[in-house]
Amino acid sequence: MTRDLIIIGGGPAGLAAALEARSQGIEDVLLLERASSLGGILPQCIHTGFGLEEFSEELTGPEYAHRFIERVKTSGVQIRTGAMVTSVTPEKNISFSSSEGFEELTAKAIILAMGCRERTAGMIALMGERPAGIYHAGAAQSLINLEGKKLGTRAVIYGSGDIGLIMARRLKWEGVEVEAVIEVLPRSSGLRRNIHQCLHDYDIPLYLSSRITRALGRGHIEGVEVFHEESAQTRIIPCDLLLLSVGLIPENDLVNRFIPMDPVTGGPLVNESRATKVEGFFACGNTLHVHDIVDFVSEEGRIAARGAAEYLRGKTEKKRNEISLEGNIHSCIPQEISTSEAFSLYLRVKEPLEKGSVRLYNGTIKVLEKRLAFAIPSEMVRIDVPGIEYMTELRLEIV
Repeated sequence: MTRDLIIIGGGPAGLAAALEARSQGIEDVLLLERASSLGGILPQCIHTGFGLEEFSEELTGPEYAHRFIERVKTSGVQIRTGAMVTSVTPEKNISFSSSEGFEELTAKAIILAMGCRERTAGMIALMGERPAGIYHAGAAQSLINLEGKKLGTRAVIYGSGDIGLIMARRLKWEGVEVEAVIEVLPRSSGLRRNIHQCLHDYDIPLYLSSRITRALGRGHIEGVEVFHEESAQTRIIPCDLLLLSVGLIPENDLVNRFIPMDPVTGGPLVNESRATKVEGFFACGNTLHVHDIVDFVSEEGRIAARGAAEYLRGKTEKKRNEISLEGNIHSCIPQEISTSEAFSLYLRVKEPLEKGSVRLYNGTIKVLEKRLAFAIPSEMVRIDVPGIEYMTELRLEIV
């Protein structure tokens, strides 16, 4: 059976893509979600801070998800929850299993919105006996917020990403003593607002340029051994709970064998329509690159849906022009441009920046210059670019 559009993933990117696809006139839209309910990670994010861009008000994660879910349910999109996609082919054949059995479908276009996953202890070479009491921050968030579990009384958090910072505050609310947040880098990898609201407001210490060299304990964790790079000193911090917040990885195992990936972002190489380099495949949200704000995830879902709609209407893609990155730029989405119309770039800097400028060149001609008062690696910067009529070689730099 052939479907017009299949969206894999029912989180914020997939939900926004589904709604936009219907508004673009695509009548046959199937949304596949492996969990038993829609919303992705949002239902477990009970803190506020969502929706400022999307709805001009501050919402919790469940509130943000609810607004999209209710609209999708009445939009005409066919929803299949509990549907685990097991394989995807370059020919757009999809296999998935559910309570109804094993099914195979073919799509005219596919939007990838599978989200991301947490890096594991093995990926960071955490030494020790692997005692009980060590959790990924996201898993701990789900256990505490959705199941009401109490995981410990004294906690250490490894990594200062946003989930780790938010969980530091959440543990304090639960009466857990948070001994420290440990960060390998010389700066926090979380949003500035979360550093202040989750750590400073609760007097939780943040140890920078530090790494956990060993988890102590056999049956259950009893503490961590922490090495400070600058002083070359080691300390022992007692704890009965260790949360790992050591980074997120775009979830692309279904397609990374045939869709070219960006080695920096970990997601597919795409153009301004979020079209990958394989015809008929589009990517958005944390599957494409890890975001810091969910509002941008929803926006990207809509961009991908508009691209898929144009593809289904038979629009031929123009030549792709790769954007070369120079200076203090870590990554940029999209990586390629194939339109002469206006588009937006989403970039991250390598190092913190004060009073700099972003410049985009088309050959030797400067197309755009935008001044930045401040930028840090953990916060994405959006640059709106006017249309470029005669595109040659695109070069993006920060000075």
